[in-house]
Amino acid sequence: MGRSTYLVALGSNRVGRHGRPRDEVAAALRLLGGRASPIVASAPLGPSTRTFANAAALIDTDESPADLLARLKRIERAFGRRAGRRWGARVIDLDMILWSGGRVASRRLTVPHRLFRQRAFVLAPAAHLAPEWRDPVTGLALRHLRARLTARRPAPRSREHCWGP
Repeated sequence: MGRSTYLVALGSNRVGRHGRPRDEVAAALRLLGGRASPIVASAPLGPSTRTFANAAALIDTDESPADLLARLKRIERAFGRRAGRRWGARVIDLDMILWSGGRVASRRLTVPHRLFRQRAFVLAPAAHLAPEWRDPVTGLALRHLRARLTARRPAPRSREHCWGP
C-alpha cells in the first residue's frame, strides 16, 4: 500500500493513569507521533457532564486504515478505555477522521467519520493542522467546514402579521 496520511481526533473527559484529561490527550499524542494540534477544552455531548480535552493529530504511516484502527483500539485499551455506555466518561477516545486515500466503508470503519462535520471540537483542532484538507464527500476544506459550523447566523425575522383566518 504506500505511505498514507491520517487525521485522528483525540478526546478525554476522565482522569486516567497519565493524569487529568488534558494529560491523557497529551500522552496519546506522544504515542501516535506525527503533528499535533493544540489541546482545547470543549463542552460535553449527551448525558456526560465532564468537560472534554480534545486535539487532532496528522499521522504519516504505511499502515492500512484497518491496521491503524487496530492500533488506535490498542492504545485506547492500554489507557484503560472499556466498552460501555455511549457518550459516557472516557479516559481516551481516538477516532480516524480522514485518510489521504479517500473513503473507507466497512462494518468496523467508516472514513470520513460520519459525524465530524457537525462537531466543532473535531473541526477546530483539525482545521488548525490541515486547513486545506478537503472532505472527499462534500469537497469542502476543513477550514470551510469549521466556518460553516461556527458562523453566527442572524436571528429569524419576526412576522408582524397574524397567521389566523
